[in-house]
Amino acid sequence: MDLGGETPVFSVSSERDGDRLRVVVTGEVDMATADAMLQSALREPAGHVLLDLRAVTFFDSAAIHAVVLLAERLPDRLDVLPSRQVGRVLEISGLGDQRWLRPL
Repeated sequence: MDLGGETPVFSVSSERDGDRLRVVVTGEVDMATADAMLQSALREPAGHVLLDLRAVTFFDSAAIHAVVLLAERLPDRLDVLPSRQVGRVLEISGLGDQRWLRPL
């Protein structure tokens, strides 16, 4: 899904490898786009979901809420790869020590 112009402000794509789903998010995740990220990760049943946020440049409270919902719905089946910005936001919000959060 691309909601931007020439340079996407937000995009999300997913790829399946057997029972693993990789969801790649780029750009800004905010109240307008967080649900698209969430729905992409939940669209297909998967034994493991990797949420790749390494290309995310903005991450607000709606995005945090979406990731927390994913963690609740996918206990022990979610890994999140943060960008530096996402890692900082999660750290400030008290979620920096979650087991689903992978190191930068």
